[in-house]
Amino acid sequence: MPKIKTHRGAAKRFSLTGTGRVKRAKAFASHILTSKSSKRKRNMRRSAVADKTNEAALKRLLPYL
Repeated sequence: MPKIKTHRGAAKRFSLTGTGRVKRAKAFASHILTSKSSKRKRNMRRSAVADKTNEAALKRLLPYL
């Protein structure tokens, strides 16, 4: 059986936490920031955990993480 290739786009965007959940960055933080409040922009700097419904699909893309 050959080795499974890691999806390189997913590898750059997601990582696993110690408990095995998938960690992701928040969206909408790159441009048009003048209309967003400081609180909203500050909270977008934090990482978030991917939804449980997407977890299995993401783990298939990242077999060796």
